[in-house]
This record gives sequence, C-alpha cells and structure tokens, in this order.
Amino acid sequence: MFEVFLKELKELLRDRKTLIFVVALPVAIFPVIFALMGFLMSKAALEAEQKVHNYAIINAEYAPEFKDKLFFHKNFKLVEGDFKTVEELKQAVKDEVIDVGIVIPSDARDALENGSSNEWQIVFNDASSLSFIFTRIKEMAEEFSQTLQSEQFNKLGIAKEHQESLLNPVVLEKVDTADLRENLGEKLGALIPYLLIPLVLAGASYPAIDLGAGEKERGTLETLLLTPIPRTELVLGKFFTVLFTSLATALITVASMGVWMKLASSFFDVEKITDAFSMLGFMDFALILLLLIPLASVFSSLVLAISIYARSFKEAQNYMGPLSMLAFLPLIVAMMPNMELSMSTAMVPITNVALAIKEIIKGTVDYSYVGMIFIATAVLAGVLMAACVHWFKKEEVLFR
Repeated sequence: MFEVFLKELKELLRDRKTLIFVVALPVAIFPVIFALMGFLMSKAALEAEQKVHNYAIINAEYAPEFKDKLFFHKNFKLVEGDFKTVEELKQAVKDEVIDVGIVIPSDARDALENGSSNEWQIVFNDASSLSFIFTRIKEMAEEFSQTLQSEQFNKLGIAKEHQESLLNPVVLEKVDTADLRENLGEKLGALIPYLLIPLVLAGASYPAIDLGAGEKERGTLETLLLTPIPRTELVLGKFFTVLFTSLATALITVASMGVWMKLASSFFDVEKITDAFSMLGFMDFALILLLLIPLASVFSSLVLAISIYARSFKEAQNYMGPLSMLAFLPLIVAMMPNMELSMSTAMVPITNVALAIKEIIKGTVDYSYVGMIFIATAVLAGVLMAACVHWFKKEEVLFR
C-alpha cells in the first residue's frame, strides 16, 4: 500500500496540471481573485459615491430647507423642467432625463398643526443600481422633519433642551455579554468553513480523476492490476494519495491566505479580521484540522469511487459537478440564521463540521460535540472507504 501511495504521489507531482491545481491555485490565483473582487467592489462603491444624479422637485417652495440642502449636495444636480405631476416624473425617469423625482405636498408645514403628517413621493427606478438614492434623500428628509418638529415645539413653548427627551423618551443601551472573539467569530466563523470545505473537496477531485478514469484512458490500469499487490492495498494507496492532496490543498490555501492577509494589513485596514484570527491558539487550529481529516476522507472515498466508475476523464469531470453542488447545500444550511451546533445538527454530514469550525473560531465550542462529530464522520468515511474497495474489486466496474 505504501509503495502504491509513493508511486501515485510521484506521478502526480510530475504532472504540471496537478501542481498548478494543488499548489499554484491556493498560493497565487485564489488570493489574486479575492483581491481583484475586493478591488472591483471598492471601485464600484467609490464610483457610486462620486456619481452625480439628476433630479427634479415639485413644490420645492414648501420645504426651502430641504430644497437648499439637496441643491448644494455634491451628488445631486437639479434639472430644470415644468414637471407638475407624479406621472410626468415617472416618464422622465423612464426616459432617463432624471434619476429621481420628488413630490412635496403643499401642506408640508400646515399638516403638523392639524395633527397629521404629510407624505412625500420619491420617484426612481428601484430595480436599478440607483436604489441607494432613496436612502440619501431619506436622510435629508429626516433632517427637514427635525426642523418641522422643532418649529412645532417652539410654538408650544417647549424649551429646546427638553425637545430631545420628548422625541426619544426611551433610549436603549446595549450591554453585550459576548467578548470580542465571540462577536468577530459569529461574523467571520461561517465564512471560514465555506472556504475550507469546498477546497478540501476540490483538492481531492482532480487527483482522484487522474488516478481512476485517467489510468483507464492511458491504459495503465491493467498493468497495475497485474502486479502482485492485493486490490485492497491498491485502492488504499490511491485513497491516501487523494487524501494527502485534499488536505495539502486546504492547508496551503490557509497558509497562503494568512501570508497575503499579513501583507494586505500593511496597506489596507483589515484589523478586525487579523484580530479575530490572532485570538486562535494552536489547539484551535489543531481541532479544525482534526475535523477536516475525516471529512477529507469522506470526500476522497466518494471522488475515487466516482473516478473508478467513470469510463473517461471527461465523464468523471461531469460527475464531479453534481457532487460539488451536493456538498454546498449542507454549507448553506450551516450559514442560515440561528443555526447552532446541537445534538441533532452534530449528526448531519458537512453541516456538523462547518458549525463546529464556527464554534471553535468563536471560542464557544463544546468539546463533547467535537468528539461526536469526529467519530460520526470517521465512521461515515470508513463505510465509504469500504464501499470504494468493494467497488474496485468488481470487474464490471473497472472495465465498463
């Protein structure tokens, strides 16, 4: 078995595609992709922040404070036009003459004296990327509302220092019992398994395809079967090769992301992320790795069995797509709100590991659940490994 493992590992290391997939992608390409995505998102946000939007306003004279604030705002430009109705503003937005239209009622001030509020209409395309316009206008409208409130309080003879307490008679102060690590872990903890677990599967997929379907295409499988090595040992040798590359991909990626994050901290503000990971000790990383080993064994058994069954490299690749989708579903479940590690979720494959990693990062993990998850995943891996060995012994599977 060990000789088979070394043979397969040497062959994989000689393959440039494998080296690119297992080493180059985690070290360089993945971080570059994430950095590029971050750059494009920040650039899009900056462009949106600096973009000037055309607007038209009806009955502006009834809210002069709001009109002036909007007129002098850096992101808005007034479009002169004889707009009288909401329908005309709608058509102007559709014709892209303006980006937003505002209708102020003529009783903007008088309504308050009659004990009622007035309704302003904001006309814009909410399906477009301009949806944040409403938020900006709402902020300015709220400032005008405070002006109206102050006017009414002054008419009632209420001193300015008492107005705030009447508007906000109850102020809530949040006293958080969670420490910094738990807070940051709750926000970031769900993302780590979402990155790690697919990498474990991806690190197993390509080598497995090459060791099974690839050998069929090259015609080397028959030669390997003629050697005086039991088929069980042949499968286990291939299995441990796939397991090794699976874990290596995940570990190299984590190490690479750590190095890149360290470099990025010199140029960008990622203090919160680095603070969260600096709180993790050696035991925490060891527990995460301990949970990934049986999960990687599960994935390795599955992809190797699929590769052995497939007639060709291309057919094996076609099977890997649905498997990847099935692996993502439990991860999505783990990211759902209020999803916590419990006796029931500890028995759900993949979801249990994702939730346990999240709890480890938060520092609130129950070690009894970790042991339970490790045993349950290891048992599942053993069953799948045995099925893979049985699969490999069938001539109708090997020579389809």
